[in-house]
Amino acid sequence: MNLYGKRMVLCVVGCLVMGIMAGCGSSNEKTEEGMQLIQSLDYEGALKQFVEAQNLGENSRLIARGQGIAYMGLTDYEQAVACFQEALAGSSGFLQPVDYDLNYYMAAAYTKNGQYAEAEKTYDAILALKGKEKDAYFLRGTVRLAQDDYEGAKADFDRVLSMDPNNYDRLIEIYQVLEYYGYTEVGREYLQRVLDDTNKQITAYDQGRIFYYMGSYREAASSLEQARESGNARSYLYLGKAYEAMGDYNYAANVYNSYLAQSDPDAEIYNQLGSCEMTLQDYQKALEAFQAGMRIENNGIMQTLSFNEIVAYEYLGEYQKASVLLNNYLSNYPDDEAAIREQTFLSTR
Repeated sequence: MNLYGKRMVLCVVGCLVMGIMAGCGSSNEKTEEGMQLIQSLDYEGALKQFVEAQNLGENSRLIARGQGIAYMGLTDYEQAVACFQEALAGSSGFLQPVDYDLNYYMAAAYTKNGQYAEAEKTYDAILALKGKEKDAYFLRGTVRLAQDDYEGAKADFDRVLSMDPNNYDRLIEIYQVLEYYGYTEVGREYLQRVLDDTNKQITAYDQGRIFYYMGSYREAASSLEQARESGNARSYLYLGKAYEAMGDYNYAANVYNSYLAQSDPDAEIYNQLGSCEMTLQDYQKALEAFQAGMRIENNGIMQTLSFNEIVAYEYLGEYQKASVLLNNYLSNYPDDEAAIREQTFLSTR
């Protein structure tokens, strides 16, 4: 599957499974420590903790679940699937939240391993038990597109939007998936339908975002300026991106800096600011922006920021520093093809 699709699947899975460990209690101490190591990307260390958890007789299902996630981090997707299957086999027969959680993870592992048909069957199983799982419909549509099943994917996307018609985040996600797979016009039809619906009460922020993805950047900027004036802090990101798309990187950088001067630190804003500074060829400022974003705990885009930091060091001519960071990056994200190509480039410097 493409990089976008992989990240989308894992992003949704991550949102779905937060809090699973919260109710496990102190009797699963080593398992919880293993999960904490996964959060810090120490997958090998996590696996060692899970072995200790087994020796102490901790919850076997949660151990197998943790092992599966660690193996996913190590890009050993077949072993990950085996662990998730083991965890599912330990079910008492009464469905619990962790059973759905495991199926979502297993589907994600299948997807990352290119086993789209198996992923689709897993989402089928989820939907057979919980027919209103909007995330499962969306993710099944995504893997259907990966198999060139446009009609099946569109049916799933239509179902999602009918169930949650005012969820513009999901609408935009659907557009992005369709765009990646070459169905940009279909995606734009979804977006245009919202703009044409006079019965919809849509905010200036959401309207601006939709204009942005439609490629109507001036209209997007106009709506997003209105949203900013009304105090919508979220508008700054898309407002800056709209000006970037129109080629006005100086103004875009001003928008991002304006946000950072008056609001809490935001990793996405720092990343966009860094990208602007890269385009403006101020690589030192770009580096500082990426690193500022990286210092924000649980920022959600550490992989992107880490890679951009490496690129900034390259443009600054600090190839040795970039090479060291890239080696560390690949130990955390070994299946990033762009980083692998970058490593080949750095080896010639």
